[in-house]
Amino acid sequence: MAATVPTVPPDPTPHARDAPSPDDPSNVERDVADHDDTTFAADFDPGAVKRSALRVLALIGILALVALLTPGLGELRERLGDADVGWLVLAVVLEGLSGLSYVLMLKPIFLRGRSWWDAQRLGWSELAMGSIMPSSGVAGLALGAWVLGRAGMEPRIIARRSVAFYIIKGSANFVAVAVIGLLMYLGVGPEVSPWLTLFPAVLAVLLIGVVAFIPRLGPGGHIPEDAGRVRRTVMVSRKTLVHAVREAGTLLRGGHPAVYVGALGYWFFDNAVIWATFKAFGEDPAITVVLMGYLLGQLGGLIPVPGGIGGVDGGLVGAFVIYGEPAGASFIAVLAYRVILFWLPLLIGAIAFLQIQRRMKDIERLRPLATDHGEGLESGAPAEAHLPLDAEPPGEPREPRTGERPGPS
Repeated sequence: MAATVPTVPPDPTPHARDAPSPDDPSNVERDVADHDDTTFAADFDPGAVKRSALRVLALIGILALVALLTPGLGELRERLGDADVGWLVLAVVLEGLSGLSYVLMLKPIFLRGRSWWDAQRLGWSELAMGSIMPSSGVAGLALGAWVLGRAGMEPRIIARRSVAFYIIKGSANFVAVAVIGLLMYLGVGPEVSPWLTLFPAVLAVLLIGVVAFIPRLGPGGHIPEDAGRVRRTVMVSRKTLVHAVREAGTLLRGGHPAVYVGALGYWFFDNAVIWATFKAFGEDPAITVVLMGYLLGQLGGLIPVPGGIGGVDGGLVGAFVIYGEPAGASFIAVLAYRVILFWLPLLIGAIAFLQIQRRMKDIERLRPLATDHGEGLESGAPAEAHLPLDAEPPGEPREPRTGERPGPS
């Protein structure tokens, strides 16, 4: 008998059991399925990835030439040569732990019931994508959505969980801004203007409140067939966002430790990389300065440049200088951080993505044998034929939707 391959059952979250109404995710399923041009998967373009990677490599080469050949940068070159290798090795290890934390958070959200190695492949591939494409991690989620979509996961599940994942990952940053900003305002760490401590903390709290309020808006009504593209995009985005925030709340209330540990670990270890690179060049900034400078400096990643080069770097250096660190030390520490952040995920992720591509050939071969993503089991298709990436753990019970015939027990 052929080895059993896990099925891809539909999403069994509590929302799927509600009676049909304008607030029912079953409406979102139809709308997102009919208008899935707004999902993350549609944003992934393999050709654009190659072009962006080439641009990033070219920019890195130009920056290296500038650092090596430009007159007046002798002190910078000397400091690079005097770096403490032990601290730089620690920085690489810390970045690896940050990547593992990302994988830890990703697995229970997208790959429940799958192996740790499957999560490693997908997670590191997403991190590699994020290292060469701008947009603060959205590009990595687009790659993940593309992979999961080809593996048979439904677009509605991909869209909702991608946004939920992004919200959970980002929430660690905003909670940290609120807590650290308040502590700095109360006197922990060096004395800094309230505009750099209390003000960001208040903004972070307000933003957290806005996100928490989103589900109260409701997903809106069904999308009319004759709706224009702009209206359709807005309505689908609203539905996806409302249910994604609810999904994030469900995941957080579910008490799965991997989600909490992964989100906090991804944030903490990435901060620790910058701390280690400062130490490598003889600087010893206050922990609160590193944490707050990192959080505010990362806003530069929103600037649409390949790999965030220039945007993130300038944002981080500027933030550390504002918080009192020397400009030269900040520049060289951020440069080392960015080199590690670029190359480590890229090297590991490239290998992971090649493994995914090889597995995709088997997935595409199985696809014609699979039923409607596990929902049409009554058609008699063998369990061995179903696709190998799960939306949920195999065998988890689900009540049938309205008008749906129950499958065999």
